[in-house]
Amino acid sequence: MPTHYRGSKQEIQALNAYIPLLRAVDTLTSRGTARMEAAGVTPGQFAVLEALLHLGPLCQRELGQKLLRAGGNITMVVDNLEKQGWVRRVRSREDRRFVSVHLTAKGKRLIERIFPEHAAAVRREMSCLTAAEQESLRRLCRKLGLSNLKEDEKGRRS
Repeated sequence: MPTHYRGSKQEIQALNAYIPLLRAVDTLTSRGTARMEAAGVTPGQFAVLEALLHLGPLCQRELGQKLLRAGGNITMVVDNLEKQGWVRRVRSREDRRFVSVHLTAKGKRLIERIFPEHAAAVRREMSCLTAAEQESLRRLCRKLGLSNLKEDEKGRRS
C-alpha cells in the first residue's frame, strides 16, 4: 500500500520504499524470534552464540560491534548465557583487562543444533526471491546501511 502522505515526489518515493521494507523486516523478525524462543534462546543470545560459533572467541566489545549492540546489552546477554552454561569468560594472562567470551561444549552443542534449523528457515523465507534478487537485496541493504553509517559519522564529527 503506498503512502497517503502528500509531500514532495522524493519523500513519497522514499516512504513507498521504506514502509514495505519495515513491514518485511518486522514479519521476518517476528517469525525468527518465535523460532529462537521455541529453541530456548532470545534473539540476542542466538546472535552471540552464532558469532562465537562462526568467528571463535571474541571480547565483548568486538561482539557488540559485530552485532550492532550497546556494551550494556552485550554484558547482560553474555551474563545470561554464562548463567545457562553456554559461554564462559576468559581473562587474558598478558592483559587482565582483556576478557574474551568462549562457547562452552554445552553452548556449542546448542548452537550447532539450532543454527541449521535457522538457516533452513531463512532459506525458506527468502525462497520467494530468485538468487539474483537475493543478491540485489543484499547489495541494496548494505548500501543503505553503510550510507546511513557514513551520515551518522559525519554528524558526530560536526
